[in-house]
Parts: sequence; structure tokens; C-alpha cells
Amino acid sequence: MTRRLPVHLTLAIVSAIWLIPVIGLAISSFRPAAEVSRSGWWNVATSPSELTWSNYSNVLGRGGLWQSVANSVLVSVPATALSVTVAAIAAYGFSRIRFPFRRGLLLLFVALLIIPQQITLVPLLSLYNDVGLTGTFAGLWLVHLGYSLPFAIYLLHRFFSGLPDELFEAAALDGASHLQTFVHIVLPVSRPALASLAIFEFVWNWNDLLTALVFLGGNRQVAPLTVAVSNLVASRGEGWQVLTAAALVSMIIPMVVFVAMQKQFIRGILAGSTKG
Repeated sequence: MTRRLPVHLTLAIVSAIWLIPVIGLAISSFRPAAEVSRSGWWNVATSPSELTWSNYSNVLGRGGLWQSVANSVLVSVPATALSVTVAAIAAYGFSRIRFPFRRGLLLLFVALLIIPQQITLVPLLSLYNDVGLTGTFAGLWLVHLGYSLPFAIYLLHRFFSGLPDELFEAAALDGASHLQTFVHIVLPVSRPALASLAIFEFVWNWNDLLTALVFLGGNRQVAPLTVAVSNLVASRGEGWQVLTAAALVSMIIPMVVFVAMQKQFIRGILAGSTKG
């Protein structure tokens, strides 16, 4: 216990530092505009009577908010499922199927991680305008798929490559095809890694603002929650106390997803740490 004390103490300090912005965000979401503009959130200890629910009433009472929540679900869930499915198939192919230029193609996919997404926005938007995908959920799904594949394939490839060869040798002796091996052997034993990737992808897709603005535009009918939240602040930067309340509301679903899948997430992280 004494040996672990420095580790526990360090983790506690790091956790406290990470929690400070969240605490400030939560406190600011209960403060009126006058107090927010006059003093910092840390002064709430001296004037707790100034706390109010009006920011949340303002956010939850706005028209179109729940439509934005539904839009975020319609964007994040299919995009995450599509990314995990395609990445798992590709990673299995790269790790267990021998074909020409396999290593070179894998290296090319991983190298795409260093390309800034911002430089691809203009040519992609031009292409989308030509084919009529701008302002559609399907178009944004494909964008998320393209941006997420390099990391997703790299992560799952390392996991699949670390699976025991005996599993695949036994499947081959039983006459199983690659599809049968992938569905009945690889996917069941890879649930922790797939869950970890799904959490990463869902949170990234849910919190995405830039690509949603670029490829969906300002149309309220398809705007996700991130776009709706960003529109709460006036052009002069006023009203950001409402933004803090909206930000906490937008955090609820990702937190529920993480809590529901945290066991699989931790197992996936620990399993990945032992792979060679």
C-alpha cells in the first residue's frame, strides 16, 4: 500500500486538475448573466444565493433543441456503426489474409493519420456539391467514415494481429472460410476492442462541430446538437452562460454511453496494452 501511495496521489492530483474546468462549467451554468460578467465562477462560495435554473429553462425551452438531439443521434449512431464495421473487416484482412502489397497498403492507411482534416474540406465539399450529398446525413456518415478509418484500422489491426494463431489454425482445419472465422471467432473475442473503438468514435462524432457545419450547413432540420449549441452565443460573445448549460445538456448522452460500456472499454484498453 505504501509503495502505491505516490501513484494514487499522482492520479488524484491529475484527476482534480481535469475536474476543475468541469466544475467551473457546471457552476457557470447556474449563474445569471450579470454575475457571470461581473466575477469568476470561483466566487460562487461567497454568493451562493445567486444561483438559478433560468439558464437550463432557457436552453430546454428553445425550439428545435430536441430536434438537434435527434439529429445528433441520427449522425453519431450510424456513423459509429459504419466506421467500426468497415474498420473491423479491413483490419481482419490486413492482419490475417495474405495478398500483394498488404504491408504497403496498411502503411498508406496509417500514414493518412498525419494529414490534417482541414485541407480536405474544400475538395470534399466541392465533390459533395457535384453529387448532391451536401446537407444530408448520408454525406456526413461518409465523411466520418473516411476520417476515422486510419485510426480505427490501425487500432483493430494491432488487436487482431495479437490474437493466438491457434484459433485461426483450428478454424482452418475445420474448413471455416475467412467470413466464418471473422464472424464466429474474431468478433466474439474482440468485443472489448470493438467496444473501445465504438466509444471513441461515438464521442468524436457526437462532439463534432467543424464537419457538421461544413457538410450540413446551418439548416436547422439537419443541424446536430453541437451546431445548435454554438448558435446560442451571440455574435458579440454574449450569452455564454446559456452556452455552459447547453454544453452540460449535450454531455449527458456520451456520459450514459461511456458508463454503460465502461467495463468493455477498460477490458479493451488493458487487452490492447498487452499486444505485441
